[in-house]
Amino acid sequence: MSGAVSGVGVLGVGLDVVDVAAFTDQLGDAASGFVAGTFTPAEQAGAPAEPARRAWHLAGRFAAKEAFVKAWSGARRGQHPELAAVDLREVEVVADRHGRPGLVLHGAVRAGVARLCPGGQVRAHVSLSHDGPVAAAVVVLDAVAGGER
Repeated sequence: MSGAVSGVGVLGVGLDVVDVAAFTDQLGDAASGFVAGTFTPAEQAGAPAEPARRAWHLAGRFAAKEAFVKAWSGARRGQHPELAAVDLREVEVVADRHGRPGLVLHGAVRAGVARLCPGGQVRAHVSLSHDGPVAAAVVVLDAVAGGER
């Protein structure tokens, strides 16, 4: 397999679950640079200021980023990883005007994902969920030929 996918269909699926309490500890370690190295300025600005709500919000976004990486990896099954390391700031979790989550890819990640479907388009679908102490996300990558939507 060359790494490119022809036709239309699902390329990969990723799932990630985050323990919000453990994630809160990571957020509290300012010296580690975790927040600045993981979230875009827009993602950071969009998170609530109140610490518990901020952790809950960012845990869901972190789960989405990790689920995306798993979906991308699944789309490359049997091949070497596209990148040795993924800058998670290049996987940006956004919301539409109704609050529904989506992903915007930047830089090397965007270019790598585009190589999955030359001449077509790769779309990323994301769903976030929170239940008590857990945040979860599912990402599905699919390919569409040429001008299809």
